[in-house]
Amino acid sequence: MKAVIKGVEKVHGSVVAPPSKSYTHRAFVVAGLARGSSRISDYLVSEDTLATIAGLRSFGVSVEEKNEGVAIVKGSEGRLATPAKEVDCKNSGTTLRLLTGVASLDGEVVLTGDASLRRRPVQPLLDALSMLGVRGESMLDNGCPPVKIKGGSLRGGVAKIRGDVSSQFISSLLIVAPYAESDVEVVLTSPLKSKPYVDITLEIMRTFGAEVENHSYESFRVTAGKIYQGRSYAVEGDYSSASYFLALAALTGGEVTVENLNSRSKQGDRAILEILREMGASVESGKGWVRVRGDGELSGIEVDLGDTPDLLPTMVALAVKAEGKTVIKNVEHARYKESDRIATCSREFAKFGAEIKERRDGMEIKGTANLRGAEVSSHGDHRLAMALSIAALAARGRSVVHGVECASISFPKFFEELAKIVPEGSVTVKA
Repeated sequence: MKAVIKGVEKVHGSVVAPPSKSYTHRAFVVAGLARGSSRISDYLVSEDTLATIAGLRSFGVSVEEKNEGVAIVKGSEGRLATPAKEVDCKNSGTTLRLLTGVASLDGEVVLTGDASLRRRPVQPLLDALSMLGVRGESMLDNGCPPVKIKGGSLRGGVAKIRGDVSSQFISSLLIVAPYAESDVEVVLTSPLKSKPYVDITLEIMRTFGAEVENHSYESFRVTAGKIYQGRSYAVEGDYSSASYFLALAALTGGEVTVENLNSRSKQGDRAILEILREMGASVESGKGWVRVRGDGELSGIEVDLGDTPDLLPTMVALAVKAEGKTVIKNVEHARYKESDRIATCSREFAKFGAEIKERRDGMEIKGTANLRGAEVSSHGDHRLAMALSIAALAARGRSVVHGVECASISFPKFFEELAKIVPEGSVTVKA
């Protein structure tokens, strides 16, 4: 599918942020391992999160979706059924990595996914699980899916892993650790990037009753046998998804309010608020909402996205229209997302007329106030699809964004919400 987009002068209105994808994944996995039933409410229904739910069902976990946004999960207490066939994680890296940890409690399990997912690394997680007694292998011997896990022998002990590749590896180890035979210590051999995602994991683990110690993000210790207990849990709104609408207000000189946002959230992508302030937009917030006003004039900045790699496409959309130079750094791990986001963002956003220099760990961008319409591609990356659509609305003339169907991976109602704040007819999605 493609979106045909006409540039607009200003946007005004209010939208609702969807539930957090990160919280949804973790809440379902932890509830699936818990003792007793859990009621998960206000969760995200998207391709990625549905892959996690389907994966849990393949392990014998009962997930009953009562209606949109409410589900009853009957916990397994860590006693899982061996899947009858491969577990298909679709396009979801989070599903693959969290369920790889879950599989360590089971028999022989194969996890795979689509062509994009089969290019994403998982070897560091397999190596760390081996230190805890679990055998796992990349079946193509390339460090990527499909992977085979021979579980049932999670001894516990010390697992060492780098902190600068993917925080999802660390989250996977932590989430399954309460079910080990003895306490688990996860030791990071390099500084942790994407720290807020580990904070989310720790928060949910503790909420469901686990005991976990955080030693200055250098190591974590989880008490064995202190397993999760079922409970009611409501998922908060997603700052990553909200960032597109907040950025659009700043880019066009409009005013947009995004509701369903927790002002005390541990989500790292709350950093978008400070980024927008620094670039020149007005940002205010209240209980459950954030409002951004812009005058269409932004200034380039230097920004470290080490903890917030999912903000990279939004940040590039802002930078291409900002006056002066923007330097984005410390985000090399974004190369291992649904696309190599540094390469694809550099290539596609440059088509709007900005000058972009790709660097190993980021990029340098010289923006222009006169963005021109362009024909661009999402490369199958949901965050790129949405950020390119925002940039297209801030450009003059007509743009076409190809491959926008992938937005449903994290934000199925993105274009519905976008229609609430843009002039009628400015965005048309077609096959």
